[in-house]
Amino acid sequence: MLEAELGVSMGLRGSTIHVQGPNRDVELVERVLHELIDALQFRELSPVEMARAARTLQAHPQMRLRSLLDDVVLTTSSRRIVSPKGVTQQSYIHAIRSHDIVFGIGPAGTGKTYLAMAMAVRALQERQVKRIILTRPAVEAGERLGFLPGDLAEKINPYLRPLYDALHDMMEPGRIAALMERGTIEVAPLAFMRGRTLNDSFIILDEAQNTTAEQMKMFLTRLGFDSKTVITGDVTQIDLPGGARSGLRHAERVLSKIEGIEFVYFSHSDVVRHPLVQSIVQAYDVHESRSSGGDI
Repeated sequence: MLEAELGVSMGLRGSTIHVQGPNRDVELVERVLHELIDALQFRELSPVEMARAARTLQAHPQMRLRSLLDDVVLTTSSRRIVSPKGVTQQSYIHAIRSHDIVFGIGPAGTGKTYLAMAMAVRALQERQVKRIILTRPAVEAGERLGFLPGDLAEKINPYLRPLYDALHDMMEPGRIAALMERGTIEVAPLAFMRGRTLNDSFIILDEAQNTTAEQMKMFLTRLGFDSKTVITGDVTQIDLPGGARSGLRHAERVLSKIEGIEFVYFSHSDVVRHPLVQSIVQAYDVHESRSSGGDI
């Protein structure tokens, strides 16, 4: 794995690892190995995690890997540890800890929503908040759900499924059901936020690029006392009809200089899904940049 990631030749003789390649690359491999060995003293790492660690250390040579792995956000019901997998993710977590409103902007697969959900679950467990509110715009239904078949839950479930998926990855289904029945966890379309004041809450707005400017203003002004809000979105995936302007893009321009609001930007290098996802995102970025110049 390290040979493929760092472009060197490696071999094992007895208990000694031999590395061949340019001096700079060999020095990097030595540092990566020491960091990985240090990390493995207290935690198992999968090959994918090792490859990601190598890329992180390659981009940030002075970084200590333990500073990422020790920054535990949550231990899930299945005993899986949620911690930042890169520098941007760690900056995002620190921003959520220290700010009441945080925007996480970047491509799919960078952990924006998942980490926000983990921070929300931890805040609830530690009684920093009394409830979690998860919302996203139901753009495909134009926020008008009445014509869809079924009761309310059946109407909105397809649009909120990604939020449920992340939640079920962190808590046992029975516990989630009990918390939702009591109203401690609420999952609802963005239109249901109008007219409310959300106190003592951890609120996550997902797919925010598909809000209008008016919806974004409405949502942000719901924030009450002792609450945190995290807004996530990808400005390259706007699905608003009729050329309506994105509330996320508008918020970037209007709110970027307000103290207490933090914007964290992810790139294709921060993708933490299957290794192919990073290549796919990057390939589309290159294609779209060429297309905008007339090369289709």
